[in-house]
Amino acid sequence: MDDDDLWSPLIRDTDLQRQPLDLRALAPGRALVFPCERSVGLHLVLHGRVWLHAEGLAAPLALGAGDLALMARGCRHRLALSDTLQGLDEQAIVPALPETLAPATDEGSVATVVGGAWQVWHTPVHPFLADLPAWHVVRADSQAPDSPLAQAVALARHETGPARPGRRIVLQGLLDLLFVHALRAALAEAPAPRQPGWTQAAQDPKIARVLARMHADCARAWTLEDLAREAGLSRTLLAERFRAALGDTPLNHLRTVRMQRAMHLLATTGQRLESVAAAVGYQDAFAFSKVFKRMVGTSPAAFRKLDAAERAHPWRFPRQAGA
Repeated sequence: MDDDDLWSPLIRDTDLQRQPLDLRALAPGRALVFPCERSVGLHLVLHGRVWLHAEGLAAPLALGAGDLALMARGCRHRLALSDTLQGLDEQAIVPALPETLAPATDEGSVATVVGGAWQVWHTPVHPFLADLPAWHVVRADSQAPDSPLAQAVALARHETGPARPGRRIVLQGLLDLLFVHALRAALAEAPAPRQPGWTQAAQDPKIARVLARMHADCARAWTLEDLAREAGLSRTLLAERFRAALGDTPLNHLRTVRMQRAMHLLATTGQRLESVAAAVGYQDAFAFSKVFKRMVGTSPAAFRKLDAAERAHPWRFPRQAGA
């Protein structure tokens, strides 16, 4: 893994579980309701024009063909063909993995949308996800035709045409690609942060490098001097610059990274507590448990038991193979 790749270990440790949303044709008189209390998600408009309605928006968002809307965790919303919901019948959407995807219908009568949801079941969520804007729209005309995002959108539109062998597998991969590129666009196009947070920290190359090192090897017995060396800064300057960017100290944030990784391991493996503690930089399982309970709100054993019980929850996505 690239030592400067911040996002790959971050996404791994947030335990994102992906579920495609079926290709949807929007009909007049109906609004599609997406209850997404524990999911980050996106919608790609394949053709037509739709309106996105959500609490907190000053006005509904108009989305045209090729536009992509990225939502933060917990943004319950509706899609419709009109800018008002008055008089519309509502249809709740349950994320599902369809065996087939219906081809796009007549462009003059409806709009079609395809999307995906990435579930973050456990809290506290990583600061990166907590810092995402509620909504970010990537407009089709904002991307050069040969940009990776524009090409991925074109491929997605191509795959939802006439049935093609392996279409479901291709669309699953494309949704992951669109998700990462949409996250990149949201970060690159974000206005200058008014307060410390993940967006500001990730835009500082030296602080981003330190964050990448923490995520890549959170079990290492990092000291402030080690982290300062990675950034090419003095300890004092790193501490000041890190706090100004993220609103936290380097070693406090390291504990956050370790607890995110610990939640992932407790939920996805049967490792003994001592092994989980060692994997996130603690030689003493008691000390690890104390920090875990303080930051997560429950003991590691109780967390693992609750996670097992909640796997049968009707809204929980099934774990992906190999995750």
